[in-house]
Amino acid sequence: MGFVATVREEAANTPARRNRVVDLWRAVSILVVVLGHWTMAAVTVRDGGLVPGHLLVLAGWTHPLTWAFQVMPVFFLVGGYANGRSWRSARERATPYGAWLRGRARRLTLPVVPVLLFWPAAGWLALQAGVDWRTLRLATSVALVPTWFLAAYVLVVALAPATVWLWERWGWWSVVAGGLAAGTVDVVSLGSGSVAVGFVNYLLVWGTLHQLGYAWLDGRLASVARRLLLAGTGLAAAVLLVQAGPYPVSMVGLDTSAVDNTYPTRVTLLFLGMAQAGLLLLLDPLAGRLVQGRRAWTLVVAVNARIMTVYLWHVTAMVLVIAASLVVGGVGLRARPLGASWWWSRPLWFLVLAVVTTAFVAGLGRLETVGPDPRPAPPAWRPLLAVAGVCAGLAALAVVGAVDSDGLSWVLFLVPVLAVVAGGLVRRPGLTHDARRAGITRPRR
Repeated sequence: MGFVATVREEAANTPARRNRVVDLWRAVSILVVVLGHWTMAAVTVRDGGLVPGHLLVLAGWTHPLTWAFQVMPVFFLVGGYANGRSWRSARERATPYGAWLRGRARRLTLPVVPVLLFWPAAGWLALQAGVDWRTLRLATSVALVPTWFLAAYVLVVALAPATVWLWERWGWWSVVAGGLAAGTVDVVSLGSGSVAVGFVNYLLVWGTLHQLGYAWLDGRLASVARRLLLAGTGLAAAVLLVQAGPYPVSMVGLDTSAVDNTYPTRVTLLFLGMAQAGLLLLLDPLAGRLVQGRRAWTLVVAVNARIMTVYLWHVTAMVLVIAASLVVGGVGLRARPLGASWWWSRPLWFLVLAVVTTAFVAGLGRLETVGPDPRPAPPAWRPLLAVAGVCAGLAALAVVGAVDSDGLSWVLFLVPVLAVVAGGLVRRPGLTHDARRAGITRPRR
């Protein structure tokens, strides 16, 4: 059965109990991220050379717009809802943690393997062709930006059973404690500049937003009053921190800022996420009616079926389009950024990038369709090994960089790939010997 037919069938057979709004906001958040990345690129070709440019650096008036375009907090919010529901379902079926985590990690990490194999090969070819290592370092750093957030999300998912336990016993106090810890660690990291301290806060901010998803799941944010309180508190706190503290207005990271709200993740993003969560929940009735429509819901199902592939490849697609333009003399990239012709060319720019991204999705999207795993439940350490290796490798790529004056950092690319294999996230086609011996058979279609 083809992809379109499968999506239509899944959309038509969606259980009535499913909260479709969760899927809608997941799809919207990733598509907004894609659009934001494509919009911020203000690259030009002059005298046969590439001139990097960033819209947020060139136009300060765009910084407040990042409060709407920085929607990764929404992705963690809906992730909390989905992962909380998934773990509770597994718990009711007495599914071991190892089996549950292996299933979640497979869907999240298998799509990143082609990216980590593509860039060493492409980088080697570029170096052989005479591309300066500094240019290649910039290209790989930009292309691998999505993996930085993926690393955080995979870790938060691995910790979901523990954070669900905290939520079920302490309720809102667990969220408050997470927020206070994030604020405290953030102050420490501002003074120390330590990568380790920043990484701890990175987890605390995204983990606390993930726990807000549990509150949504359990109906603790059902009233309009609570949604207004969440939105108002988050917005007021974020504005106060920006106005009175050292935090910049831009919620997207900039190398020109003394303090960066994104790398490492600051407490400002936690409060921005609270504001966004409250506002989106206020729109819940309208969003719910929208996704009841057959066409709208089918589109949401289609995007979610390939969401990781779109997220992981959309920046690589942009880098390749820029490289292709440079090869042919800068076609399409000669307009001066922020000029009238540059703005008029944006729709065509988006269209070209969408076509290239779609090609990647068509070729690699099937990796997201992992299907049921008939193998016996693994010991918990094995998928945890995969998660640790993937996150360590991706974090190292983000911090150290994939290219330096000595060439490509091959090992950093290989660490996550080997972790996926060693952690048992990849399996050979067909049933394993142990599964057949246990009497497990393939489901009939």
